[in-house]
Amino acid sequence: MEMIAENPKAIFLGYNVKYGSKGDGAYVNIPDCKLIETPVAENLMMGMAIGLSLEGYLPIVYYERFDFILNALDAMVNHLDKIEKMSKGEFKPKVIIRAVVGGKEKPFFTGLTHVQDFTEVIRGMLDFQVWKIGENWENYDPKFTVELYKKALNIEESVLIIEEKDKY
Repeated sequence: MEMIAENPKAIFLGYNVKYGSKGDGAYVNIPDCKLIETPVAENLMMGMAIGLSLEGYLPIVYYERFDFILNALDAMVNHLDKIEKMSKGEFKPKVIIRAVVGGKEKPFFTGLTHVQDFTEVIRGMLDFQVWKIGENWENYDPKFTVELYKKALNIEESVLIIEEKDKY
């Protein structure tokens, strides 16, 4: 996240980005002026990210629990994914979405409503990129995570990046 924060337009939003776990430690070294702490309101978070993007920012919206991204699907599917087509290319919002599948292994098991993985279902709903870190990799390499976020920075469309807490 520090690499992304070097982009002057980058802004991070979500719950626990500024306080609490600070995104499982990912936002510890990010200046407070780049962090927007939100209430637990996932559709609001996505709507804010879309609005920030339309105003020239590069929002990185953080969903600490992938399960709750279901609450953001209205804004994600009906707005973020469709605005460019609906506006005939006038508006091209770009949002990087960071979502974490909760830990399934002890001591990180977070409960049944925090470990669901909707990757395949969501891929079928969106035209933009949906990437899962470590997918189809037997030996997970944390360096790959950095490379994936670099790739997300360098493409013009939105990206949903799914992480697994058990791989931290």
